[in-house]
Amino acid sequence: MQPIALSLGHRLSSTALRYAALRPGSTAWAAKAVRIVPSEVLADQQDCLEAKTARIEAVLFLAREPLSTRKLANLAKLADGTEARTLIRQLRRRYDQRSSALQVVDVAGGVQLLTRPQLADWIRRLHGGPEEMRLSAPALETLSVVAYRQPVVRAEIEAIRGVQCGEILRVLMERDLLRIVGRSEELGRPFLYGTTKKFLQLFGLQRLDQLPRIDQSSMEVS
Repeated sequence: MQPIALSLGHRLSSTALRYAALRPGSTAWAAKAVRIVPSEVLADQQDCLEAKTARIEAVLFLAREPLSTRKLANLAKLADGTEARTLIRQLRRRYDQRSSALQVVDVAGGVQLLTRPQLADWIRRLHGGPEEMRLSAPALETLSVVAYRQPVVRAEIEAIRGVQCGEILRVLMERDLLRIVGRSEELGRPFLYGTTKKFLQLFGLQRLDQLPRIDQSSMEVS
């Protein structure tokens, strides 16, 4: 995400301008423009900024999944995704500076408001929480192969693992961790498998290129 200069808000047509004309022959400029910004205008600008930030915060608080900056801008009635990104950075700094229980997280191609990881056990005891997703070792192995080799056909997954994995693929798709992303051009046009947005959320990733680096030779078909 590229840095964007923070703006105090939209331009106001009521901004006053006063021009002080200097006498001819002066060594100074022939005319000098002096911009006068009344205190009430500055207050209005700040109120506008705070209102926009509050709308962004409210949308993130109510959202049940990561939202793109474009969608955030639309829901919070902002100019565009660029303005949304600016306000998100400001909101993130506020939470960090006051060591808030909340944090703004970039995940699964969007932005989400979450509690901090160190509070997870306490929140679970206090309020309960969703049932933890538990995956068997074979399921994790299959998921890993798909994550690193996608789009990939079932035959390649089975060749790497050395066992059949049709049932495991079905379970992972039921849990919304894998999906069919197309068909291969190979004989029979077998399905191609890939990971889902929920996969990124579960592992705290913004993009697939954030997966830990591994030695790809360990996943070569024998």
